[in-house]
Amino acid sequence: MTYIINHLLMGLVFGVSMSFISWIVGMVINSIIIRFSFYQKLENLNFIEDQTLNHRLGLRRFSWLIKNTFFKFFNPKIAIKKPKTDLSLIRKEMTLAEISHLIAFCFVIIVSLFQAFALSIYFALAMLIPNILMNLYPSLLQQENKRRIDKILASKQV
Repeated sequence: MTYIINHLLMGLVFGVSMSFISWIVGMVINSIIIRFSFYQKLENLNFIEDQTLNHRLGLRRFSWLIKNTFFKFFNPKIAIKKPKTDLSLIRKEMTLAEISHLIAFCFVIIVSLFQAFALSIYFALAMLIPNILMNLYPSLLQQENKRRIDKILASKQV
């Protein structure tokens, strides 16, 4: 039993570390792939369109956490500060953040699969918890916010 608990705790700590490192990996890979034509297909990803499911996953609480903790300082370019802020520029920054987080999420998944075989499945599963919170949720939040911006931009064009 202590073996499992130790691997779970070590996996959580390693997962947090890997998630922070993965942000850099995501930004670097994103800056490379942005030049390719398939990148435009990535700009309109929508994994979860259902607002009820977003609510059940706790994206509103997660959004509150981002807005009211030190995380708000990580990407100040995606904050709406003035009523006349250019929403299309903010949407572009959100897309960059979203795709970087998705790349980072996949990176940690690959590392956790390696750890599942090299160390233990408990370690690998524990790594996924911080990865989901630090990479997948931010990406889902960006997708939801982009949909809201798209509605505003569409209403202004009519």
